[in-house]
Amino acid sequence: MTRQTTPTHLIFAVVELSLALVTLIPRAAASKACLLGYKALCSFTPISTLILLALVGLHLFLHYRKPAAES
Repeated sequence: MTRQTTPTHLIFAVVELSLALVTLIPRAAASKACLLGYKALCSFTPISTLILLALVGLHLFLHYRKPAAES
């Protein structure tokens, strides 16, 4: 019987992807407009979204680049 481990990189990728989508949500009560021109939940919307998407790509790369010993 082999022991299955939780795919940690995939969990991080899903959380970061959902946070990247949340940064794009418009919010009328925001203090200032984001760089895209509307009031969003995050005022650094395009920058924070791209950073989170880059982290998603990094975690997916690390997940699929498993060493042969783990397979």
